[in-house]
Amino acid sequence: MLFDSRRQRLALLLPAVMLLAALTLYPIGQMLIYSFSHVDYAAASREWAGWDNYRELFSDWFFTTSLKNTLSFSIAGSLIQVGLGLGLALLLYRPFRGRQWILSLLIYPMMLSTLVCSAIWRVWFHYDFGLLNSCLRALGLMPLEWLSSPQLALLSVMLVDIWQWTPMACLIILAGLQSIPKEVLEAAQSDGANRWRQLWHIILPLIRQPLMLALLLRSIDTFKLFDKVYALTGGGPGYATETLSLYIYQQGFKFFNLGLASAAAVIMLLFAGALSLGYAWQMLRRPDHGDR
Repeated sequence: MLFDSRRQRLALLLPAVMLLAALTLYPIGQMLIYSFSHVDYAAASREWAGWDNYRELFSDWFFTTSLKNTLSFSIAGSLIQVGLGLGLALLLYRPFRGRQWILSLLIYPMMLSTLVCSAIWRVWFHYDFGLLNSCLRALGLMPLEWLSSPQLALLSVMLVDIWQWTPMACLIILAGLQSIPKEVLEAAQSDGANRWRQLWHIILPLIRQPLMLALLLRSIDTFKLFDKVYALTGGGPGYATETLSLYIYQQGFKFFNLGLASAAAVIMLLFAGALSLGYAWQMLRRPDHGDR
């Protein structure tokens, strides 16, 4: 009976495993093969290139620039979003009048598609008629070239991403806050712990996993950023906002250099995998009983 039950479980899992292999493992395998090859679209041929694509990749200024932009965007954007999400979750944790309306409005940016969100912010970023520069002029300040300045363009795209996806981090952390037993906080308050001590010594340790989950999801999503950059700046001005995803797209579908694009995709996959493994280890790590 045990053998039959095991066979049934394997039979039920087999379609999902086959679908995963067809949609995930096979493309990754093809990408690895292409990354070590010179691919000729016109002749429909492929020649083994060894490490040539990777050597060319790391000597390419455009690749290193896109990697630096991607890492800067991912680290800063995800940390800001999780930090703001934590602050909003703490504000929305306790019930008050109008809380449901604020929560409904809070998730509104998440419901917009990326192109709609980018179109809205592109109008707000307009130098002459945009909302942001109108506010700056009303305060007696000089208007800014949000999308055409090399120093501000990446920050502007980051601002759009923060506006759209901070609510997701807030909802994940808020769910973690609501899972904390009220008796724990009441006991800490009766022992004389002020709100700062409750936050630092009780709340944050208890919501470590929701915090790490929000940080993991936002880090991976920001690391593969493509759509907002493509819609807002196209990678410009110059290459100030070019990301790894945009670099891969241009190499593969604009310059038809499939080997170099695949090598860049492998590097991107390794970075994303390292991020995922690091956060997963932190989430699954159990506290040492000896520290208690």
